[in-house]
Formats: sequence, C-alpha cells, structure tokens
Amino acid sequence: MTSTPIAAAEAKSLPIGALLGAMVSIQIGATFAKGLFPLIGANGTTALRLVVGALMLAVALRPWRVRPSRAVLPWLIAYGVNLAALNLLFYAALARIPLGVAVALEFSGPLLVATLSSRRAADFVWVALAVAGIVLLSPFIHSGSALDPIGVMLALAAGGCWALYIVFAQKAGAELGSETTAYGLIIAAAIALPFGIAEAGANLIALRSWSARCWSGCFPAPCRSGWRWRR
Repeated sequence: MTSTPIAAAEAKSLPIGALLGAMVSIQIGATFAKGLFPLIGANGTTALRLVVGALMLAVALRPWRVRPSRAVLPWLIAYGVNLAALNLLFYAALARIPLGVAVALEFSGPLLVATLSSRRAADFVWVALAVAGIVLLSPFIHSGSALDPIGVMLALAAGGCWALYIVFAQKAGAELGSETTAYGLIIAAAIALPFGIAEAGANLIALRSWSARCWSGCFPAPCRSGWRWRR
C-alpha cells in the first residue's frame, strides 16, 4: 500500500508540530515552576513536577501493560536516573540564572548529539542556526550583567544529561515505545522526591498554592520526556 501525498505531508508535519508544542509547554511549565521556588525551593518544585507528571502518564498510558525485559531494564533504569538528574540540575540552575540563558545552555547537550549524528548538509545548516541562537543568549553576549557561574555550570551539566537522555530513551524506547516515558518518570519521581521533601518539608503538600502547582504540573517534564531522537 502506497501512502498518499496528504498522508506523507501529515507524517512530516506531525513530528514538527509535536516538537514545537513540547518546546512551548516546557517553557510555560518552567515559568510557572519558577514561581514556586519561594514556597518549596528548586528541589521541591522538581519533585512535585516529576510526581505530577508520573501520575498523569501512569493514568494516560498504563505502562504496566508492557513489562520491560531483562535486556532493556538497565537502559530503562539509566533513563529514569538520568531524567531525575536532568530536572534537578536544570531547576537548580534556574534558581540562579535567567530562564532563557538556562535553556540555551542546556540545549548544548542535544545540539552536540545532533552535530555528531548529522550526515546531510541541511542538518549542519540547522545546527549552525541553533548555535547562533545559543550564542545570542549566552553569558558572553550578556557580559554587562554577570551570571552566577554555578548556575551556568548546572545548566551545562543538565545539557550533558539531556544528551545522555537521548541515547537512553532511544535504547529503552526501541522495546517499550511510549511507555518508556511513563516508566522513566516514575523512576525519576522516586529519586527526586527525597530531595524535594528534604528542602520543602511539609510545604510540599500544603494546600496553599496548589492552583499554581497544578498549572505547573499541566506543563511538566513529560513534555521533555516525550521527545524521541530518531534518524
């Protein structure tokens, strides 16, 4: 059976639309999440978002219907651990430097993967455009306002985790498909929760500010987790 031109166009546009939606969702969620820092701190916010995201995807995807094999289990655990580290590092950076700069620095990770895996000239054009965008948002361009060096290092470390995330998601997702995200978030939430409790304590479950927390949870880390790296 051959695909129609309309079906082929939809197949090309759907991933792009999903990617743009995920990017917008991440930034909106991060904006709401940063407003929670005075209440529950960066670690508390990270834990809350991961827990909310894990619950949402558990209900939506019911990952227990697909059980991971022994062969894929190490990749799945690595994926979940890395996802927790990525989010903890990113929000720790966000507590110290502006959102735009943190995102630009974090994007160095997937940009490196894109560069190493590119084969066509068009790929390198897109990589060059992405580099230009990162440079425009980099600390070197905004030298008039000093940036916290620890925040910069945390954002770059989150970028490294994002690069590893792409590899681990590809390995685990080859067997588990979309359920990979749900399993990974459950693992990440379990890892991040003790950090959140240690920083926020009872404020993590206080009834005040739950409206803001729900908004933050509506644009959670799963949006990032849903990105697949396919060639």
